[in-house]
Amino acid sequence: MSDADGLPPLREVVARHGLEPKKTLGQNFLFDLNLTGRIARAAGPLDGVTVVEVGPGPGGLTRALLAEGAARVVAIERDPRALPALAEIAAHYPGRLEVIDADALAFDPRPFIGTGPARIVANLPYNVGTALLTGWLEGEAWPPWWDQAVLMFQREVAERIVAGPERRADYGRLGVLCGWRTRADILFDVSPSAFVPPPKVTSSVVRLVPRPQPLPCRAGALEAVTRAAFGQRRKMLRQSLKALTPEAGVLLGAAGIPETARAEEVPVEGFVTLANLWDTHRKAGAVETAPARSKQAG
Repeated sequence: MSDADGLPPLREVVARHGLEPKKTLGQNFLFDLNLTGRIARAAGPLDGVTVVEVGPGPGGLTRALLAEGAARVVAIERDPRALPALAEIAAHYPGRLEVIDADALAFDPRPFIGTGPARIVANLPYNVGTALLTGWLEGEAWPPWWDQAVLMFQREVAERIVAGPERRADYGRLGVLCGWRTRADILFDVSPSAFVPPPKVTSSVVRLVPRPQPLPCRAGALEAVTRAAFGQRRKMLRQSLKALTPEAGVLLGAAGIPETARAEEVPVEGFVTLANLWDTHRKAGAVETAPARSKQAG
């Protein structure tokens, strides 16, 4: 019996093409088309939108995106076993699905999305999800090429994405980066039983909408400051930031942040201020960075 879109059931597709999920690729397939439809609808109206999907596997979410009216889906898949199954979907939706055989971590989708609105919707492989998100957030051009991203992560990662200082246990480098350039929300949870094979943890669908005018800051500077601050999160910032600069107290004073504060107490705006101050001092040669000292010592 076919599914509602006229294509064979996903379990049949997986069996026919020998698509047992591979742990090394972080694969967990979604067979419930009601759930994939819910994820697709969470991305809002898709008429006229090009959707970039990472890790489509046998194409459950791909089918939902096309059925919900996406003008085009650009699906990036590095598992060659999945390509014949995705080709069947492309034949069913002529001209609307482009499958790219590539590693998403090293792939730039911008040449493939055209001039209309583009959106990222994906059940991201667990082993590369955070790296992909950070790459999309750290680009120099902003607003980015995507107008929103609807992504699935492990619940604990999703909580880190949306966390601020009010949720100190979850707040960290990822929360600062996401809070700086986007508005991020957890939309709903997905039970492990929805996947094949079922993971050991609950998953969550997160929506990130780019802020049109985030506070001015160089992404690399913010990454360096938060890496030092949260790298020793139990220590006061006057100590943890010494991994970045010997002038930590000077920067904290200029930023109006108490030297005794800890990283999880500082809001996104505070880290942006610190990053800009560190960048200015570093460029002026007033602050010697830890990497520079290591190079001289060598």
